[in-house]
Amino acid sequence: MSASTHTRPRSATTGRVDIRLPWWALALPTLAFVALLALMLNPSDAHAASGEPAIAHLVERAHQLISR
Repeated sequence: MSASTHTRPRSATTGRVDIRLPWWALALPTLAFVALLALMLNPSDAHAASGEPAIAHLVERAHQLISR
């Protein structure tokens, strides 16, 4: 006499992906962004800094593009 085999029922999918990132996957890009932003705001700390701050040039350029 053969025994019947039971198959596992398929689990219902919730439609979302459950991926967990390690802490450094968010911390390192954030740290790099903050460091680059600090260099932009205070270019005298950078070795290849020009006389005019980059953020002032960026704001001036944005103003020129908006005023067109």
